[in-house]
Formats: sequence, C-alpha cells, structure tokens
Amino acid sequence: MGQEAHHHHALPTSAADAAGAGASAPAASRIFTAGLVAAWYASNIGVLLLNKYLLSVYGLRFPIFLTACHMSACALLSTLAHAAGPGSSGSSTPARRRSRGQLARVAVLGAVFCASVVAGNVSLRYLPVSFNQAVGATTPFFTAVLAYAVAARREAFATYAALIPVVAGVVIATGGEPSFHLFGFIMCVGATAGRALKTVLQGILLSSEEEKMNSMDLLRYMAPVAVILLVPATLIMEREAFGVVATLAREDPNFIWILLCNSSMAYFVNLTNFLVTKHTSPLTLQVLGNAKGAVAVVVSIMIFRNPVTFMGMLGYGITVAGVVLYGEAKKRSK
Repeated sequence: MGQEAHHHHALPTSAADAAGAGASAPAASRIFTAGLVAAWYASNIGVLLLNKYLLSVYGLRFPIFLTACHMSACALLSTLAHAAGPGSSGSSTPARRRSRGQLARVAVLGAVFCASVVAGNVSLRYLPVSFNQAVGATTPFFTAVLAYAVAARREAFATYAALIPVVAGVVIATGGEPSFHLFGFIMCVGATAGRALKTVLQGILLSSEEEKMNSMDLLRYMAPVAVILLVPATLIMEREAFGVVATLAREDPNFIWILLCNSSMAYFVNLTNFLVTKHTSPLTLQVLGNAKGAVAVVVSIMIFRNPVTFMGMLGYGITVAGVVLYGEAKKRSK
C-alpha cells in the first residue's frame, strides 16, 4: 500500500518540480525571464505606438496595408526561424504532415486573427492608444461570453460577477473619453471580440492531442493565410496605399525603416508572447498583461499627449481591477 500511495504522489511532481525550480531558480534564469518580459513589453508597446504613429501622425491611413506588412513579416520570419532549426523557433514538435481538415481549421483561425488585427489597426486610426487599451482589457469578458456561446462552457457565478466591473469600467471610460469616436470604438470592440474568438476557437479546433500546436507553429500556418487574405483586401479597399507608401518613402527615407522595424516587431510580439507564456505561470502572465496595458497607456499619453480625463482613467482602473478579480475568481473556482 505504501508503494501505491507513494506512487500516487509521484504523478504530479513534474508540476511541483517546475514550481520548485521556479522558486529557487538561479539568478541566471531569473535574469532570462526578466529579459524576456522586458522584450515582451518593449515589442508589444513598440508595435502599438508605432502603429498609432504611422496611422495617425504619419498619415499612412491604411490599416489593412499595415496589417499585410505585419503578417508578411510574421510569415517570413517564422518560416526562417523554423528553417533555422526546430528548437530556435520555439516549436518542439517534429514537422508532421498536417491533415487537410486541420489546415482548413487553421485557415479559419487565420481569418479570424486577421480580421481582429485589421479591426484593431482601424480603431487606432480614430482612437487614442490609451482608450484602445482600455477596451482591449475587456478580452476576458468576450472570452467568457464566447466560450459559453460557442462551446457552452460555463464558469462559476463569481467568475461572471467579476466581469461586471470589467465592462462597467469601459462604459465609464467611454463616457469620459474626450477623443471618443463611434466607428473607432466599434472597430476596437470588434478587434477585442475577434481576439477572444480566436482564443476560444483555438481551444476547440486544436484541442485533440494530435492537433495540438503551440502558438509559434500556429503563427507559421496562420500568417500566410492572413497574407493571402490581406493582399487582395488591400488592393480592393486601399488601392492608393502603395502610391502613398512610395511617396512617403521618397519624402522621408526613414519611413521604410520605420515600417520594416514595425513589421518585424510584430513577429517579435508573437515570439516573446509565446516565450513568456512558456516560462511563466498563467497567473503571472495575466498580471504582467494587465501591467503591460497600464504601461502602454502611460507611455502613449506621454508621447501623443492625447487629452485624458479623470473619468477615463477611473474607468480604465476599474476595468483592470475587474480583470484581476476575474483571474482570482477563475483560480478559486478550479
């Protein structure tokens, strides 16, 4: 019996060992994690601010074109990283043949992903980054609603209750946003819902063991799909984009570098996101994510000097508090 009991205990040790290793981690790994988080913050906030800069300040009014650049860079860099070595790109699985059904599912994810990124970039044209981030913080609300709608996955009551401040905060922030723009707001909500839908669909479509894909593998398949969708969309809806880009490039040689830097950073956002997820616990990730939103808001206000009101900041604060509560409630209900 002793043998049996001992054995039973031995099962979940990998998690415990990992936790132990995390706690008593040598300085090197702590520095590595800190560096990762710093890179994650820098690339995330950098892309956000550069997007805003290009779309609003620079007069590159072409969110679909911008997203196409980002996705092309992601497709290129993730393919290169994969070719360079399976280890380096964060993909551990050997390249198995993907079934056609799976590729179709990944294409659906790619389309959702692509639509949400475009919507987000469209919203940046009309809204300040600070407000864009406040709306973006409501992702857990959309995830919970969509998980219920799509997969009939229920959460505990407390978890839903925690979502009230998440939404209330944005409602307050909306009332207090001096630069409010309805179309931009709708696009921003659409982008947030799209991100949540991608998360939910990813959980469902790629849930079976043989279809499990990590996010870098997924990006490698999704980015080309996105490019295939976005290039025609750019040609149809933003036909003048290429001419304007050519003109901007002639007028300002730095422009192309900014665009290239912005596009390759879009890949690093995904890479660092994946690595931070891999090297920290989900809870740490949530805390870091909330803090990242707050940092983005502060930095963007300092750079773009968009007017902010007490109401707007209060609303944002309430939303972040709601997200924290939501994380707690979810953890408790498990």
